Amino acid sequence: MEWREDGVLLSMRPHGEGSAIIEVFTRGHGRHLGVVRGGASRKRAPLLQPGAQLDLTWRARLEDQIGIFLAEPVQSRAAVLESPLALAGLTAACGLLHMSLAERDPHPQLYTRTLSLMDAMAAGADWLGDYLRWEMLLLEEIGFGLDLSRCAVTGSREDLAYVSPRTGRAVSRKGAGEWAPRLLPLPQALLGQGPVSGAEAAQALALTGHFLTRELTLIGRPNPLPEARARFLARLARS
Repeated sequence: MEWREDGVLLSMRPHGEGSAIIEVFTRGHGRHLGVVRGGASRKRAPLLQPGAQLDLTWRARLEDQIGIFLAEPVQSRAAVLESPLALAGLTAACGLLHMSLAERDPHPQLYTRTLSLMDAMAAGADWLGDYLRWEMLLLEEIGFGLDLSRCAVTGSREDLAYVSPRTGRAVSRKGAGEWAPRLLPLPQALLGQGPVSGAEAAQALALTGHFLTRELTLIGRPNPLPEARARFLARLARS
């Protein structure tokens, strides 16, 4: 069994004497693990950092084996080290992909958006809005997309202010009425309106986090959200 394609590195851990087990996210083979011989060595380990883009060749005798990776660096994205917030965001994204995606299940649209997000982080661009939309896409990929296009009660597209914590559908102020205290606030950043502040991003991530926690718990993840995401939220709050 053998395949070759690019992928982004999600994690690396030492294995045996000098080798490493890496977890990558690829367009055609999804989240995939394999052993890199010599990957934990002093020479190779600095190249195998989360967010790195790799040229991967995977080989195994049988399809269900963990297999061996030949991994060559394509792009490091080490520039995120210059921004604590970008580094926290990239680490959170890697952790969420690990927790959310079934192994070897391809998600080509999510893969493309992940590369765009990480490139923006490394370039020092304004990426907070991209990250919010990325988490919304992740929710769609695991089977629960938010519907923020119109009010679930009145059908109106105007003055959307809340989200139902059960259905994930938007609700206007008029449609909410006396139920407003039971609904989740809808940050305008999730509607693509205006620049995204750190406080607004934190509020938006509380909303997406509610649904991610619920959906991942339903598929058997006992601790569905990674600690890296909590650290990202904490840094957002400080910013």
